[in-house]
Amino acid sequence: MSRSHQEAAVPPGSRTSIVKVVGASLVGTTVEWYDFFLYGSAAALVFNRLFFPDFDPLVGTLLAFATYAVGFAARPIGGVIFGHFGDKVGRKKMLVITLMLMGGATFLIGLLPTYAAIGVWAPILLVLLRLVQGFALGGEWGGAVLMAAEYGTPERRGYWASWPQAGAPAGNLLAVAVLALVSTFTTDQQFETWGWRIPFLLSAVLVAVGLWIRVSIEESPVFQAAREQAATAEEAPRLPVVQVLRDYPREIVLAIGARLAENIGYYLFTAFALAYATDEAGVSRGTALNAALIASAVHFVAIPAMGAASDRFGRRPVYLVGAVGIGVWGFVFFALYDSQSFWLLALAGTVGLVLHGAMYGPQASFFSELFSTQVRYSGLSVAGQVSSIVAGSLAPIIATALLIEYGGSTPISLYLAGAAVLTVIAVVLSRETAHSDLTRDPAADRATAGAGRR
Repeated sequence: MSRSHQEAAVPPGSRTSIVKVVGASLVGTTVEWYDFFLYGSAAALVFNRLFFPDFDPLVGTLLAFATYAVGFAARPIGGVIFGHFGDKVGRKKMLVITLMLMGGATFLIGLLPTYAAIGVWAPILLVLLRLVQGFALGGEWGGAVLMAAEYGTPERRGYWASWPQAGAPAGNLLAVAVLALVSTFTTDQQFETWGWRIPFLLSAVLVAVGLWIRVSIEESPVFQAAREQAATAEEAPRLPVVQVLRDYPREIVLAIGARLAENIGYYLFTAFALAYATDEAGVSRGTALNAALIASAVHFVAIPAMGAASDRFGRRPVYLVGAVGIGVWGFVFFALYDSQSFWLLALAGTVGLVLHGAMYGPQASFFSELFSTQVRYSGLSVAGQVSSIVAGSLAPIIATALLIEYGGSTPISLYLAGAAVLTVIAVVLSRETAHSDLTRDPAADRATAGAGRR
């Protein structure tokens, strides 16, 4: 298909339409990640004492992070189910459902009785609600990314598709800011008794705003065109997830590898860093939260900047800068945290998250361009959420276990460096996708090229 034909098939070429779509995706993902990261921050700060009070503080933190990881276990299931219906029914409907599920679970966490009130049922209910959060987020990421990627023009797809990615630091920023604000106006006892609940209950307001905005946008035009074409040709895949595993195994494996350093680095520099600062480095909760606040603010700006850079220099070069940098920075990061200096903590987090943004910014367009429209939601969701289990979910647990076993941060830095090596290999083996045509089928093109060589 020619470039002019492609642009004709993707109607919203005006700046207003793409801004509206990207804005809706950003607001929705911000709310989703606020809910998800709020749990991680609370797990690092208070859940160890409220839901696992019979254990040593560091062991309690390990158990709190274990419940945190449970949410990741549900993400591939949500990715497969929402990916299937997202490829069959549409992106928009799935995004509305995932937002409602996430918000409802987060609000209920704010109402949960603690271990002191109902005993073992408290952590059990906490785990169940965390599963709902993970299930919802597993379906959210692929759809939000695709709405922006499929509306954007090839020349600026990296920039526009990176904005939903910025919802992660925006959500984290909002979660940390609300926690820091509540922490400022409450004593330690008040915060542990009722103050921690306020940010969870506020989720209801954020979800209402997110739903209002998301309902107002139209379905992805690339998806609509592909569905109409498939209906005419009677070739729509019955099970998109089966087709994507059959036709794109290499792309899925390489995308999983490309996410390892990005995912592990992010959760070490955010969720685990809070626990390390307060439990190991002896930094006050307020100092750790305010340093994280500065880092998240810079991260929010860095992600779209890196997405734009990938439009100019290519997805792979920008991604590789982030992967190599984050592998090295892991050794500097914890040394700066050990200093107990607020500004050095802020510097450690800021540089770490800027390097993360060099991977996370191009990632949305990079992965979207690997798959065809009919299976793109499933492809992104499977690759993205499987990597979240093996990388993000285990990162705080492995880091805490290494800290308990060795009593220092060097093994944690080596763990991150090893992940960076694997990510570099995966990106080097991937093809450059910048400015590619989303209406084309990469698997079909590959098969045609192979037949031509024979």
